[in-house]
Amino acid sequence: MFRKISASFALLLIAFSLFAQEKKQRVKRPDLPGSFIIEFGFNRAQGSTPANFDQGFWGSRTLNLYYQYPVRLWNSKFSYRPGIGLSFERYKLANNYTLNKQVSGDGTFHLIPASSPELNMPNADKSMLIMNYLDIMPAEVRFDTKPDDLSRSIHVTAGVRLGWLFDTHTKVNYSINGQDITSKDSQQHGLSSLRYGFYGKVGIGSFGLFTYYNATPVFQENKGPDRTRMSTLTIGISLSGF
Repeated sequence: MFRKISASFALLLIAFSLFAQEKKQRVKRPDLPGSFIIEFGFNRAQGSTPANFDQGFWGSRTLNLYYQYPVRLWNSKFSYRPGIGLSFERYKLANNYTLNKQVSGDGTFHLIPASSPELNMPNADKSMLIMNYLDIMPAEVRFDTKPDDLSRSIHVTAGVRLGWLFDTHTKVNYSINGQDITSKDSQQHGLSSLRYGFYGKVGIGSFGLFTYYNATPVFQENKGPDRTRMSTLTIGISLSGF
């Protein structure tokens, strides 16, 4: 019995020693400066919208992934926070209209039914306009009530965002003879390549609410359906990791 207890104790010591060595050798997670931001929001068209831009709520959404580097201003409760990241925007057309693949005779892209002879996509059940941007935030200022304890700080933020449209396409799901088909048309469709807008946030700790107004028309002048001057507004939640 004593031998069994001694052997078990020896094995326990060896296991503990190996665990301790592994713990010492374990590389520490790097402490990266700055903050990673995830934002999720819903988009709404603003201003002069085209006649058939019948927007669905749940499908019209934005996902933003940003990195920001905070710089405290004059040892105060204010900080300057430049950043960069990606914005993935979706607009669902509830009436299953979509942008035509060809520019019309008047130089604009028309919104037409997916089932029209030009497109021949019958029984459509989803139509999306997708725009993906590379964004920079050159001028964001944030106020924190507790700058030395951000996890408990109430914060208010205002800033300017600039974006470059690096990818865009329409997407339509339809069916023929019971077969489900997805059609994507990857072209610019007269959309503006560059945008700028203004945003604000309010929150506590890592959680916040944000709103973003895109001051640039979504379509280039005299290129969009009905020569629209449509802009957009996004409202959602923001999560950050310090």
